[in-house]
Amino acid sequence: MAQVSAAGRACLLGAVLAAAVCAAPALRPGAAVPWAALALLAAVYAAGEHLWRCPPLAGRVPDGIGAFLPVLLAGAFLLPPAAAALVPLAGALTARIAEQPAAPRRLWRAAELALAGWAAAYAAGHVPGHARLGAAGFPELLPAALAAVAAFWTVLTCLDALMQTAAERRSPRAALAGAPAAAGAYLVHGLAGLMMAMLWHSPHGPASGLLVLLPMAISCWAFAQANRERAAHQATIRALVQAVDIKDRYTRGHSERVGRASVLIARELGMDERRQEVLRFAGILHDVGKLGVPTRILCKDGPLTPEERRVIELHPEYGHEIVRGIGFLEEVRSAILHHHERMDGRGYPYGLTGARIPEYARVVAVADAFDAMTSTRSYRRARGVPAALAELRRCAGEQFDPRMVHALAGAIARRGWHAEVTADEPAKVPAPLRGAPAGGAADRTPADAVTDRAAAPDGGAALSGGAPAAGGGRR
Repeated sequence: MAQVSAAGRACLLGAVLAAAVCAAPALRPGAAVPWAALALLAAVYAAGEHLWRCPPLAGRVPDGIGAFLPVLLAGAFLLPPAAAALVPLAGALTARIAEQPAAPRRLWRAAELALAGWAAAYAAGHVPGHARLGAAGFPELLPAALAAVAAFWTVLTCLDALMQTAAERRSPRAALAGAPAAAGAYLVHGLAGLMMAMLWHSPHGPASGLLVLLPMAISCWAFAQANRERAAHQATIRALVQAVDIKDRYTRGHSERVGRASVLIARELGMDERRQEVLRFAGILHDVGKLGVPTRILCKDGPLTPEERRVIELHPEYGHEIVRGIGFLEEVRSAILHHHERMDGRGYPYGLTGARIPEYARVVAVADAFDAMTSTRSYRRARGVPAALAELRRCAGEQFDPRMVHALAGAIARRGWHAEVTADEPAKVPAPLRGAPAGGAADRTPADAVTDRAAAPDGGAALSGGAPAAGGGRR
C-alpha cells in the first residue's frame, strides 16, 4: 500500500467500505440468498479470471473480465443486490495481476465489481417485469436488462474515472474519454447475461445458461489472439525503426513523422483503415534500407564520392529485401522500393514514370519530402510548413503526384501539423548553421543529405541551396 498515493488509498478505502455495506445484508443470519446459484456463478467467474482472460474492451472494462462479464450481469438478474455483489469477489481477489502493487489492484477490482453488480441488480429489480424472469419473454425483460447494463456501466466508469483523477492526476475529461466507446460492448454482454438468466430458469436448468458463455469465450479468445498478433507487428516495426535511428542519429524521429504524414494523405484521399495502416507502416519503414548501407558512408561528415552516392542510392532496394518474408509487410515493400521514383522518370531505382509508380510509393514520396524540408538537420535548418507546401506544389507533376500534394495540403489545412520539426537536439546543430537562413547550404554534404535531396523537390535544391541534381539520381 505504500506505493499507492494518498488519494489512491482514499479512493480504495472508500470503495471497499461501500462494497462491504452493499454485500453485508447477504451475510446476515437467515438472509434469503440462493447460495447454490451464487456459488456456481462465483466459481464460473473465478475460473474465467484464471483460465480465460480477455483484454480490456475499449480500454474501459477492467482487465480480465471481458469474456465472463455476462456472468456478473446474469447474477444481477438472478440474485438479490447484496448477493450479486458477492459474485465477483473470489475471482477478483485471486486474479493474476501483472502490474504492481498487485494487492491494492485486486482489492480495487473486487470493490468496483461488487458495487457495479449491486447497482445492476438493484436497477433491474426495480423495473416492472423483472419478477417474471422465469415466465416472461425477451421483449418484456429487455427494459430490466437495459437498466442493469446502464447501472453496471455507470458505476464502473465513474469509479475508474475517480481513481484516475485522484491517483494519476488526470483530468476528468481525459479519464472519461473512452467511456462512450465501451457502452456498446457492455450492452452486448448485458444481453448475453439476460439470455443466461432466462435459460437458467428454463426447463433445461443452469447448464443451458452456462452454454451462452461458449461463443463469448471463443470470440474473446479470437480478439486476444488478434491483439497479440498486432502487438507482435508493432514490436517488429519498433525494432526496425530503432535500428535505423541508432545507425543514422541525424534523422531520429523522421520515420515516425513520415508515417504520420502518409496517414494524413491517406485519410484525405478517403482510403479505408486497412490501407491507412499499410501507409503508416510504409512511411515508418521507408528508410529501413539504411541498415544495409555501411556506417562509415552513412555517418561520413565530408563530401561523398560518386561511388558512395551510388551505395546510398541502393537503400530502397536494401529495404525491399530486408522486409521480404515478413508477411504483414507484403504491401509495404512497393512503397519502400519506389519512394524515390519521380513522376518524370528521373528517379531511382528503376526510373518509373507517372501511374507506373505504385500509389503507396507516391504517397510516401510526398510525405518524405515534406518532413525533409520541415526538419532541422546538421547541414541545414528547417523550412516552415507553408514554404514546404509551396515547394511541393511547384514540383507537382514533375517530381510528385499532384493528387498526393493536394491531399497533404488539404489535410494540414484542416488538421494542422503538430509533429516536432527537429530531429536533433538544439545543442547538436553545428555553429555555422545557427545564424543561417532556412534552407541555407552547408559546407559539407553528409550521407543523410543525399536521401533528403533525393526526396526533396528538384533533387534537393530546396534543401541545400544548390543547383538541381542532374538526372535525379541513379537510373
